[in-house]
Amino acid sequence: MGQFLQFVFLGLSTGAVYAVLATSLVGVHAATGIINFAQGAFALWAVYVVAALRTDGTFVLPVGSIALGSEDHPTPMAAAIALGIASATAWALLAHLVVFRPLRHAPVLAQVVASVGLMLFIQALVGLRFDTENLFATPILPESTVTVAGALVNVSDLVLAAIAIAIAVGLRAYFTLTTAGIATRAGSEDELAARLTGYSPDRLAAIVWAITGAACGLIGVLAAFTIGLNETSYTFYVIPALAAALVGRLSSFGVACAAGLTLGSFQAVILWVDTKDWWPNWAQTGLGDAVPFVIVIVALFLLGGRIPARGSLGAVKMPSVRIPRVTITRTLAVLAVAVLAIVLTSGTWRYGVVTSIILSLIALSLVLLTGYLGQISLASMAFAGTAGFALSKLSTEWHVPFPLGIIAAALTATALGILVAVPALRIRGAQLAVVTLAAALAIQSFVFNNPSLTPAQGNIITDPTVFGLDLGVRDGTTLVTLNFSLMVLVVVAICTVAVMRIMAGATGRAMLAVRSNERAAASVGIDVAATKLLGFAVSAFLAGIGGCLIGYSRGQLSAGSFTVMIGLTLLAMTYVGGITSVSGAFIAGTVGPLGVVYVFLNQTLELGEYYEVIAASALLVMAVLNPVGVAGVVTSAIEWLTAALARRNGRAITGDEVTDSGRKATAHVR
Repeated sequence: MGQFLQFVFLGLSTGAVYAVLATSLVGVHAATGIINFAQGAFALWAVYVVAALRTDGTFVLPVGSIALGSEDHPTPMAAAIALGIASATAWALLAHLVVFRPLRHAPVLAQVVASVGLMLFIQALVGLRFDTENLFATPILPESTVTVAGALVNVSDLVLAAIAIAIAVGLRAYFTLTTAGIATRAGSEDELAARLTGYSPDRLAAIVWAITGAACGLIGVLAAFTIGLNETSYTFYVIPALAAALVGRLSSFGVACAAGLTLGSFQAVILWVDTKDWWPNWAQTGLGDAVPFVIVIVALFLLGGRIPARGSLGAVKMPSVRIPRVTITRTLAVLAVAVLAIVLTSGTWRYGVVTSIILSLIALSLVLLTGYLGQISLASMAFAGTAGFALSKLSTEWHVPFPLGIIAAALTATALGILVAVPALRIRGAQLAVVTLAAALAIQSFVFNNPSLTPAQGNIITDPTVFGLDLGVRDGTTLVTLNFSLMVLVVVAICTVAVMRIMAGATGRAMLAVRSNERAAASVGIDVAATKLLGFAVSAFLAGIGGCLIGYSRGQLSAGSFTVMIGLTLLAMTYVGGITSVSGAFIAGTVGPLGVVYVFLNQTLELGEYYEVIAASALLVMAVLNPVGVAGVVTSAIEWLTAALARRNGRAITGDEVTDSGRKATAHVR
């Protein structure tokens, strides 16, 4: 019993971080209606600021640094903590002023991708600005222990839990006992009424952003020595924090805090159970990371209808959709360009071209699901990885030949996609994004990183062959063979044309109707549930095909091939390219991770280390200034030029004429 209690108390340090992030999420949602995926990134920056100050006295800024000490005389602890908290507060205020305030009346999709982009940006910037390999947290809280019911408990864990509770009480008091807090709550119910009574919702929101940013920075800095420094961990602590916040219906600070502390202790108990002989081997890795996903699902199913929504000054609209048209001329032209790119390149450049072609297919799955159906999914690479690992088993153990193996593996991903889609029957928007991100992390931790399912040496994939023709990626000295490259192009082309036909047909129109208004769609006889499930199924199948092609291109797979960060980066690039257009998927593939643009940055400009920062920056700019993406800008420019030329010729131009010339879609569905 004493050992059990010891692990319960050990989990309080991580649970305290969950609790503060959760209560901060509740506060930000109450003030702005936004679910901020970057909340943990604020704490991440503060933690590394303090670590650098306490190591060599360098106050690291996003650009430049200030010397406030040396290795022999580092910055005093109190000053370092104050600067760390101030930096987290500054990031929170910048997020409000630069990113989220302009998106106050934007579609939920824009808010979600901007939040994800900010998370990616801060994490990438931490990797660039700090010497993460050589920085370590130093103890701040007392290192003594006490005995509680036979368990040896760290005083620091109890202090962290007490601070988390105090922050929750303080936020509760602010929102219920202060004039500004009450006005903030009133503005969340009716923003127009708050403005009419003389309160500025923007100013009130800025106060909440500052308070929650400081709280996250404080708890991160204090807990860093206990839970360690890790770029990824702090960033993704937002998922269990979201689980705790959802248990509190995004409105109760006390319940969110209690749920966060309980979740941290429960995960620690799972680690203790992992040491027992009777615990199965397959459950000894990643089970604790899967718990938040289960909590999110249960909370949203039980409480989804009672989670409050923010009052708005007006309706918001998704970016316009451009209906794709499959024409022989355009298809042959695109294929010709792709073939030339393959034939005229070699080595790393050809690998970049092939990778871009594969990524365009996975990006197309996001266009279909998010751009057309309006279902925000952050789990595309989880579906791709599932198919890739399934292909390894099918090709090496069951000897299923190509292309049957790739189809069977993609169907495995389809089944997983349908399973993840079940919550979409009840929830939508940012809440669905939470579910899919939690699912992606659970799959990554419990499946991809599980040694009993994924060996450390990787999963071998047998090279594809057709009628004796070797389609393998390498033939000794060649990094990417011509046969393999053309095979990838053919597979992606077939899938792309098929999806374009779906988008342009009755199924595509049904998806657009569901995206626009589910109740209106149901009133005209569209089966909303079936349409959603079909959208997730087709999207997961496409991502699964892409995952199999990635597996073939590697020769073997590891968990690093399908990380959540890669999936989020690809989502960012798809949004930048144009989340509602097929051409946007092609652009996303070109600029995606390890694609052509990455090869150019890495080999020609030697800027490969800045890729993630550039990608996240582009996402933020597009989300705030241009939600239609690059493809939308190009199409709009062509439309404007065509109309201008027509006016110059002294006649009006019709929509049908523009459509026939391939320069304008026949519909703009919002």
